[in-house]
Amino acid sequence: MLSKTEQLARPQGVLVLKKGREKPLINRHPWIFSGAIDRIEGDPTPGDAVSVITRNGDFIGLAGWNPASQITGRMMTWEDRLLDDEFWEEAIAQSIGRRQWLDLEPETTGYRLINGESDGIPGLIVDKYDRYLVFQCLTKVIDVRKHQIIEHLKALTFQGQSPLAIVERSDASVRKLEGLPQIAEVVFGEIPEGGVWFKENQLSFKVDLVKGHKSGFYLDQRDNRALLGLESLVKDKDVLNCFAYTGGFSAYAAKANAKSVTSVDTSVPSLTLAEENVQKNSPDRPQDEYLAGNVFDVLRHYQEENVQFDVIVLDPPKFAHSAKDIKKATRGYRDINLLGMSLLKPGGTLLTFSCSGLISADLFQKVVFGAAVDAGRQATVLKQLNQSNDHVVSLHFPEGHYLKGLMLEIR
Repeated sequence: MLSKTEQLARPQGVLVLKKGREKPLINRHPWIFSGAIDRIEGDPTPGDAVSVITRNGDFIGLAGWNPASQITGRMMTWEDRLLDDEFWEEAIAQSIGRRQWLDLEPETTGYRLINGESDGIPGLIVDKYDRYLVFQCLTKVIDVRKHQIIEHLKALTFQGQSPLAIVERSDASVRKLEGLPQIAEVVFGEIPEGGVWFKENQLSFKVDLVKGHKSGFYLDQRDNRALLGLESLVKDKDVLNCFAYTGGFSAYAAKANAKSVTSVDTSVPSLTLAEENVQKNSPDRPQDEYLAGNVFDVLRHYQEENVQFDVIVLDPPKFAHSAKDIKKATRGYRDINLLGMSLLKPGGTLLTFSCSGLISADLFQKVVFGAAVDAGRQATVLKQLNQSNDHVVSLHFPEGHYLKGLMLEIR
């Protein structure tokens, strides 16, 4: 009798595509929507591997099967092989190796190791914070194999040394679409009481790996945060960081000798940690402020009081969670950018972002353009901004490019 691991390695059924629906898969896009499926042969259970074939019987590859999801199949391999230990070891090792050229250590000890579909492992996210790992299982095919994956992470991530702890942060809302519960817990080792410290471009940051946003920190903004570490941009300037969370942008600006840094967020605990992060890197800054409140309301208050800044960062949470949210999201982006531009001194700098994957870079730029017109300001693009390079994007999976931004001079 086969063990559970051996059963999960072998295809337990055959997924037959409708005629003409194989092209995206042949082009290596990893998603199989329910509408593309003609039938399922055999009796696979959710999370099982299934062979994927065309209507004519041509083999395409192996996918994870989950009829509870609109994305019913997730392509795991286009080879005729098993999803066994050799497969997972190879896939995880390749993902880790894909980041070696970045040469981040030791200046940066917090970054992404595995980025889901873009690394060829749909639904698996792994982030590293110094000697700690945080992983997310976003799909059923990954969830049922997570214990097997954890063992490979232990063996492959620290040159043979075991991580100090591994935290599962499978609490993203997308899990509901897969019929999966929310999980946030330490699954191996122990984490220090009060949080974990890691380095990013030689700055130190504390994160809450169990309760913090995403995996604890917005690692995808590393390269963009570094812009506020340029004294040529922020020295002796008044900086406003909106949706500040735990103060990533704020810490860089303070370190670069900004005249003042104001951090605004709805969460008091996040702002408390933001102040700790700033003070860790730049002690004795009584001029900085930490304001708890709705960012839209705070900006309107500043507008009424004619308060202005030299540099403003707008890094809001995701405004569009589904296609039906796009219209409302574009209004939100317009309003927040209109307010931001109205508060900038002539010649000031605006860093504005959208992390909504459903909002394309082109649409986002058009919305920001509309805000500039409505604000009566002239805007020049100094730099197109994207997610940091450890958050790789596969050419076959453009959906992986979700973070987009603009660095603008506003006159």
